Parts: sequence; C-alpha cells; structure tokens
Amino acid sequence: MRTNRLGSTQVEVTELGFGGGPLGGLFQPLDDDTAAWAMAAAWEHGIRYFDTSPHYGIGTSERRIGEFLQRQARAEFTLSTKVGRLLVPQDPADRMDESFQVPAAYRRVWDFSRDGVRRSVEDSLARMGVDRIDTLFLHDAEEHFETALRDGYPALAELRAEGVVGAIGAGMYDNVKLARLVEEADVDVVMLSGRYTLLDQRALDDLFPACERRGVSVLAASVFNSGLLATPRPVPGARYDYMPASDEVLKRTYRLADVCAAHGVPLPAAAMAFPLRHPVVAGVVVGMRSAEEVRRNVSAFGVRIPEQLWADLRGEGLLDARLRQ
Repeated sequence: MRTNRLGSTQVEVTELGFGGGPLGGLFQPLDDDTAAWAMAAAWEHGIRYFDTSPHYGIGTSERRIGEFLQRQARAEFTLSTKVGRLLVPQDPADRMDESFQVPAAYRRVWDFSRDGVRRSVEDSLARMGVDRIDTLFLHDAEEHFETALRDGYPALAELRAEGVVGAIGAGMYDNVKLARLVEEADVDVVMLSGRYTLLDQRALDDLFPACERRGVSVLAASVFNSGLLATPRPVPGARYDYMPASDEVLKRTYRLADVCAAHGVPLPAAAMAFPLRHPVVAGVVVGMRSAEEVRRNVSAFGVRIPEQLWADLRGEGLLDARLRQ
C-alpha cells in the first residue's frame, strides 16, 4: 500500500488508514477479540496507519489499539491520537457511556490548556503502552476554537519541538475553522471529517486552498458520511453525518450510485478513491470494527476507477465544477 508524507515532516501514512472510533463501541458494543481480529486483518492487508482518541469509548479504543501495536515493530507503523478531552474516573453505577457502548467508568472534561494537553498525552501513552505518538491532533475544537488556537496549538508545537510527537494539527468537521488554523498556526496536517466526500466538497472553498499555500496535508475522515456511502446503494435507516439521511440527500446518493454502477464501480470504492485525487490529501481514514469490514474496505479501496466515471459525475452536476480532473 502506498504511503505519503505529512506536510514537511518525516511522518508517513498509508493511503488507507484504520480509524479507531468503532473500536470504542461506536453505535454498538464490540468485544476485545473482534477488535483484535479487525486490526490483525488491517495489518495483513498492508494498513500501517492507525488513528485513535481518548474520546473513543472513553479510552477503550486507545487501549485496544495499543495492545495490538505493542506486538508490532515500532518502526513499522504510524500512530495518531488526539487531545482536548481529559478522562476522569467515576463510578459507572451500571450506566453506559452516552456516546459509546462501554461502561461509563470515566467522564470527559474539555481541556485545551497547556497542562491539559500534556496530561492527555501522558495518559494516552500509558493507556496504549507505546513510547511515542507520531501525530497529535486537537480534537473536536469547534466550540472551543479560540482556546484551542491560543493555548492548545502552542502546547502541540512545544511537544513537536521536544520530539515527543512528529506532526501536529487538528481534527474537526468545520472546514472554515480548520482553514483559519492552517493560516494562523504552523501545523503539518489536518484531519477533515465529512467535508470532502462525494456528497460534500465544501473544503474546496477555503481549507484546501489554504493547505496548498501553506504546505499542509489533509487526512480525509468520514468519507462515507457516517455510512450513507458505505454500501453500493443506501440501506434503510442510512445515516448522513450521524443523523437519518434526508430525502434530498438520499436522492443524490442514488444518483451517485447509478453513475458508479454504470461503470461497474461500487459506490464505496468511489467514495474512498475520490478524496485522494486532490493533491493536498495524503490519505483517507476509515473506521472499521471487524475483520470482514476491513477485508471489504480494502477490496473496495483496490478497485480501479476509470477516469470517465469522474467526468460523468461532473457532467451530472454531482461533483463540484471546480474539479477538472
């Protein structure tokens, strides 16, 4: 699997990355064995970039990814995690976490301060049992952006200067705020969630031009827009950006699926291939919870996409007119 470098750093990622959200029990419970088999399948198929966060299953995803990666040679993989939420122990009292299907043994506390960032990194290293983190992101800072930019970013830059991490940036869905971060800070990479996909190309307005000017790489996450693009045609109850898909979005998705089918290309294959056509995109990160999902996604990722497909999607008005190639 091909790799690309993040910005001007020495950090490299495989073009298909393993997203650790599902390993935290996103939407439904997940046992340790199934999680381990998923990561083993990813490794077997050449995936060497693994992304996680303390937020995912209040530490469960980090723990599971760490347990797997501890058995691999450290030079063979790239690992990223995130800061912005500290995990504080609490009595679960037989409650499940509000966001992930795990016991509520911790509560999240927003903290983008210097001390909070450094404590978060120390906690993540301990949970994962690794000696370093390759890439560190400010996470979900949309509602805390000024604090994250003023206090969180300098803390990340300090950790990079100390060699604790190799590359820094932010992971958000807000392309406007990410563009501002790119313009005002010295970051290497941003992880953009759901804003450069077959259904949403608004990153072309501001973020991607800023990244081109500043030499910043993009990792495209949520390329299936929460599952709507993950199947050849939408399935009942399909979600778009974590909410039930509207009739308008469903209609557009069916049109995308029809054009893809005419070229013998599964919709998920086109969804993963599309972001990588832009020069600022270094990789796509796909959340996977089972070995079967991994095999399915790797197979789709390897599908050869005819150039005429993109031309036909533009001709149907399904891709931004600014995309000439």
